[in-house]
Amino acid sequence: MAALPKKVRIVEVGPRDGLQNEKAEVPTKVKLELIGRLADAGLRAIEATAFVSPKWIPQMADHTEVLEGIKRKPGVSYPVLTPNLKGFQAALAAGAAEVAIFGAASEAFSKKNINCSIAESLERFRPVAEAARAAKVKLRGYISCVLGCPYEGDVPAQKVAEVAQALYDLGCYEVSLGDTIGTGTPGRTKGMIEACARRVPIEHLAGHYHDTYGQALANIYASMELGVATFDSSVAGLGGCPYAKGASGNVATEDVVYMLDGLGIETGVDLGKLVDTGQWICGVIGKEPQSKAGKALAAKRSH
Repeated sequence: MAALPKKVRIVEVGPRDGLQNEKAEVPTKVKLELIGRLADAGLRAIEATAFVSPKWIPQMADHTEVLEGIKRKPGVSYPVLTPNLKGFQAALAAGAAEVAIFGAASEAFSKKNINCSIAESLERFRPVAEAARAAKVKLRGYISCVLGCPYEGDVPAQKVAEVAQALYDLGCYEVSLGDTIGTGTPGRTKGMIEACARRVPIEHLAGHYHDTYGQALANIYASMELGVATFDSSVAGLGGCPYAKGASGNVATEDVVYMLDGLGIETGVDLGKLVDTGQWICGVIGKEPQSKAGKALAAKRSH
């Protein structure tokens, strides 16, 4: 078993993955303030928005305004999702320096989510990957349903590894492994990562675990034991899981940072500022923060 990493990179997905399912429109200036506050809290990778059709995700209709409006901090990356060439070109025009593509490890999920098979989705990404390479834009890959699918149930680790290798071969510098429905447990997480690491170097893999069943922190710890040192999370646990009614979705960044601080692992994130940011954005959008550490730390302060 590898020693735990000394440093972990957190990719904050709150402004995109966290807000995209919100029913009420979140004003552009609120999104920009959220991104600014997260950068001030020390986060170095903040997923800003998605260049997708507003017909599919109305909340991301202001993607160009958001990306152009960010007061960029040196050393901070602001990746955006670009599922196709049209999205990539719009993102590039708005100043994107890093983009992400997203596939699935489950055929049924791929068909329902992006209306094509896994193989077809990889073919669709090829022009994006080529355009990113030509424009010297960094490319990240996401895989959903790596530990289970709402339609298919269990997903074989080999299948995940095949898709991970395909994305890595396309030129993704990192492949983020997403437990979309949050059913994964540490043992299964390790098996899946081991399968992927046989095809993609471990330092190019990241974990994206949903907390639907309360397993996300345990899965992060299990992943670190194998050498994974990048994880996606969302401030205040924003972003539910649309496939499980009432379920929490993304693991809260506050909870991840609290655990890593306790392990003496460096993140560069100021937990106090992060908690303030989580409380603030939840107040603005009228939601309860989903972060246990965030709630506990905020309560402790108010006494």
